[in-house]
Amino acid sequence: MHIAVAGNIGSGKTTLTKLLAKHYGYKPVYESGDNPYMDSYYEDMRRWAFNMHVYFLGVRFKQLVDVMKENPNIVQDRTLYEDAYIFAPNLNAMGLMNTRDYENYHQLFELLSSFVQPPDLIVYLRADVPTLIRQIQRRGRAYESSIRLDYLTSLNQRYEDWIANYDKGKMIIVDVEQTNFADSPEDLGHVINQIDAEFNSLFN
Repeated sequence: MHIAVAGNIGSGKTTLTKLLAKHYGYKPVYESGDNPYMDSYYEDMRRWAFNMHVYFLGVRFKQLVDVMKENPNIVQDRTLYEDAYIFAPNLNAMGLMNTRDYENYHQLFELLSSFVQPPDLIVYLRADVPTLIRQIQRRGRAYESSIRLDYLTSLNQRYEDWIANYDKGKMIIVDVEQTNFADSPEDLGHVINQIDAEFNSLFN
């Protein structure tokens, strides 16, 4: 079984990944915490956008290839698709990744994604921009302190467009404004019940 947790920066993906992995006894697969381009990217997105996203693409592809070899049940923090369908085109539209680099990146994504299976279930965390900003500030990562409001806003819209058209597998949507899975066992239980219902439909 492959569950993936998707959502904008600050939506709570890592927290929910950890909680679901613990509940189901699955292997958690987190985003790489040592991206060598991260600080440079947030200081100068136009210069480092292509490098940053090619690095993420390689890391996520390797994670999935390693998982396929081991064949465990996993909960993945962010999908392979989000960089390609949300972050990279958003940078291109904002003039922060030129079209030549964007097309090069997307061709590489199409090639690599053809070798892996999509998640069995995506859990999408929907959050308003003020909530994202509040949670980003709360966790206090230095490289995130310069994230622009218009950047988060445009990402949110692209997430909604992607979710509305997603057709690679099953999905549930968790409203972060109404669901405090991090601190409320009852709210977490509600999310788990939704996932269990989708699991049951997969095997019936």
